[in-house]
Amino acid sequence: MTFQQYPSKLGIPSGDTAGRPTNPVIGDTYYNGEIIALEIYNGTTWKVVRTEGFPPDAPTITSVTDSSSSLAYASTAGTLTVEFVPAGTGGTPTQYNAYTTTGGHSGFTTVGTTVTITGLTPGTAYTVYGNAQNGSGTSTNTANAAPVTPTTLPEVRTIGTASTSSVTTDVTVTWTNGSNGGKNLTSITITPFLNGTTAQTSQTASTTSSTSHAFTGLTIGSSYTFKVKATNANGTSADSTATNSVNIPIIADYLVVAGGGGGGGITVGGGGGAGGMLTGSFAAATGNVFTATVGGAGTGVLVNGTDATNGGTSSITSAVTSFTTITATGGGAGGNYSGGTNPAGARRIGNNGGSGGGGGDENRAGGTGISGQGNNGGNSFNGQWAGGGGGGAGAAGGTPTSNANGGAGGNGLASSITGSSVTYAGGGGGCSDNAGGTAGSGGGGAGGGNSPATNSQAGGTNLGGGGGGTRDNPASGPGANGGSGVVIISLPSAAASNTGSPTYTQSGGRHIYKFTGTGTLTI
Repeated sequence: MTFQQYPSKLGIPSGDTAGRPTNPVIGDTYYNGEIIALEIYNGTTWKVVRTEGFPPDAPTITSVTDSSSSLAYASTAGTLTVEFVPAGTGGTPTQYNAYTTTGGHSGFTTVGTTVTITGLTPGTAYTVYGNAQNGSGTSTNTANAAPVTPTTLPEVRTIGTASTSSVTTDVTVTWTNGSNGGKNLTSITITPFLNGTTAQTSQTASTTSSTSHAFTGLTIGSSYTFKVKATNANGTSADSTATNSVNIPIIADYLVVAGGGGGGGITVGGGGGAGGMLTGSFAAATGNVFTATVGGAGTGVLVNGTDATNGGTSSITSAVTSFTTITATGGGAGGNYSGGTNPAGARRIGNNGGSGGGGGDENRAGGTGISGQGNNGGNSFNGQWAGGGGGGAGAAGGTPTSNANGGAGGNGLASSITGSSVTYAGGGGGCSDNAGGTAGSGGGGAGGGNSPATNSQAGGTNLGGGGGGTRDNPASGPGANGGSGVVIISLPSAAASNTGSPTYTQSGGRHIYKFTGTGTLTI
């Protein structure tokens, strides 16, 4: 086309786009009749400087991007950024508008060509279109851009509770998961706050779908709250609110062994049952006072007209309302053949106890042990002159198959609460017309025999073993006494504890308190 086809009304050069001056300089003015606009050369390109009475032509959308993570407030709502390029024809745009095809979302700008659409649902794909406008009207709409899915930071987790059990310093923290922000989570982080204020080293949940975590390694006797936050590729959510405050308890391990039962006799005696044995842990706090009571040894049969006695009870008690007393029952006494204050049949049956005493003469039953503390005593021989073995913490007492050997005492159980392995609560052996029954490991006493004449043996002191039964031959002596019990409490060295009664020893980073009689311990 020629200038004449696009006559200028402004007295300046005019024509179509292709007819612009070939070598313009900054400030050159040109009326472009093709776009009906006055243009000025800025040194790089021709720019429209004035339009009159014409709306813009439709712009072009060059990009739609997920921009949620760049906004500090965008923890639950998605955001898309839309970039426009003007058409270069029609009136000059003074505003750009962007819309989603679904959901009724929109945005606009009067500065530049970038429009932000907010309030979108993370993880949902949105198709966007737009237009341009000025004082003379609005352009036609652009073509739809390709769908884009907005994402955000993860939603802030909803905190649950923090709690401990009675046998561990671990704290279980719970929470509820919300939106992941449209992207897969990479981690969930749990942070403890000492005394609710000072952040400590965080730990990571086992999976990104976890809703609880057992937090370990906390300082006993201290108070903590906990907060949870989640992370995806966009970043990390804000912390949740804090949990309730929880105190980390002092976990005490314990061993409680009752006194062993005495061995029977007059004239055929069963072995004494071992004292009941209990092990475990309990939670304590600074200032708690605990009382230990140690059971004494049961007595064996001394002379005709008496019965062997059960061992004494051992226990740990406390004034703390939530504390449940720990009680081990004394071992059952071995049965007798005759004598004593009970009816003849009853005398021959082993007594019940922590572990049961062995049966006396003529196929009499052993006593019954308490589940979780010990085992039954063995029966006496189905004939004469051989008593059953007393039960132990680890095994039942033996039942003899002839009068040549007494029933073996049941074995005890080993504990390493003191730092080395020690076996406690073995049953006493039963007597025999020949060799007495062997002692149960863990302080049980061997049974007496008639040929060769051997004395019965007492249970081990502070081991809770049962006494050996006697054959009542002058050479085998009376039924033997059981062994006294013991109470041991082990505390972490970090626990604020006194030296109490008794004083402590140290092993493996723990304070070990061994009670052989009644005493108290203040944590």
